[in-house]
Amino acid sequence: MAHSPMNVAQLVAVDAARAARVLNEVRDARLAGQRARVAPRPVIEQSWERMLRSGVDPDNGLSAGLLSADEVRRRREESPLREVLPVLREGLLSVADVAQHIMVVADDEGRVLWREGCSPVLRKADGLGFELGADWGEGVVGTNGVGTPAVVRRPVQVFAGEHFVRTHGTWTCAGAPISDPRNGRLLGVVDVSGPLETMHPATLAWVDSVAKLAEARLRELHVGSLERLRAVAAPVLARLGGRAAVVDADGWTAAVTGMPYVNRIALPKTPSAGRRWLPAVGLCALEPLAGGWLVRAVDEAGERSPRGATRIVLDLARSRRWSVTVSGGAGSWSHELSPRHAELLYLLAVHRGGRSASGLAEDMFGDPARTVTVRAEMSRVRRYLGGFLEHRPYRFCEEAEVELLLPADPAGLLPHSTAPAVLRERARIH
Repeated sequence: MAHSPMNVAQLVAVDAARAARVLNEVRDARLAGQRARVAPRPVIEQSWERMLRSGVDPDNGLSAGLLSADEVRRRREESPLREVLPVLREGLLSVADVAQHIMVVADDEGRVLWREGCSPVLRKADGLGFELGADWGEGVVGTNGVGTPAVVRRPVQVFAGEHFVRTHGTWTCAGAPISDPRNGRLLGVVDVSGPLETMHPATLAWVDSVAKLAEARLRELHVGSLERLRAVAAPVLARLGGRAAVVDADGWTAAVTGMPYVNRIALPKTPSAGRRWLPAVGLCALEPLAGGWLVRAVDEAGERSPRGATRIVLDLARSRRWSVTVSGGAGSWSHELSPRHAELLYLLAVHRGGRSASGLAEDMFGDPARTVTVRAEMSRVRRYLGGFLEHRPYRFCEEAEVELLLPADPAGLLPHSTAPAVLRERARIH
């Protein structure tokens, strides 16, 4: 029977080379089905058992190709982790670089999206396949400081031979998961990695504390988004009678009228406009708002959902003061548009049948391959237009009446724009 698990961090601090030898012996004994002098730590042993059951190759791992540069950019644009990169960099990079570590940020699938730090260590990481776009999920490369924290949902440090795959035995990683405070969903993992001899026993606590700072920053951003939604909600709710609430996309409450305040209203997994039964409200009508949903209790069997009366006005008549206004049964709200969003919504208003991502990329840039940029921008547009925009293809919802207000002089139509489709429309109108 194996002895109790050793204190790996303490052994590494005293003698890193001896720690590496002992950990390799423990790993080799476990893989051979033999009794080791000391037991692996429980979190490591449990991970090894998962790897043995799933068939990960202990000598080479499994094969998973790198993401393309475009796909890495797309995932970066869509990841909430981009909002906390300054927190992670400030908390980790300066020390990591001096201590010959690198900082790695991976998404919830274990794909490496950001990688920064000591240049020589980055080159060593390349040799291990620890590159941008690589898959470091536990089921692909075995026990490691990115994939294992994602599985167990807590911070984990993996020293040398504790890595399941033999080629990672000269490496040590400390990773901590980062979760979305709105819904508890795993967003990804932040990891500090480097050669065994450069790691300190306190590294894990350091990484975990910075991950918690990142989550605190996400909570601050969420509070700010609820405040902005509350400003939209106030005039809408003031015009309504009965019970109603305005919630964000995850159901967090910004404001209520005629009903007790609750922190969160459980929405359907994929909300859409129309009648729904929600446990906290009962039968209700859902209507998209800028950044969230209006939840209005339906107290009479014959009451109509407000969706059918939706009117969307895209106002491009005033130079550089473009806006979209949505009017429905609950009132109206407006959102000012950036130049890029004004272009995109104009093209969708002109092409009511919809445009694919590649079609919009050709319209905007003359290059159908630039879908990453288009998808990222449309993702931002959908944050405020919500259910009024469909996708595959991108288009305004069929139930909405769309009105386009254009300047009297065709030359004043989005004068900043060099998008080929806008130039063609400008010429056609002229």
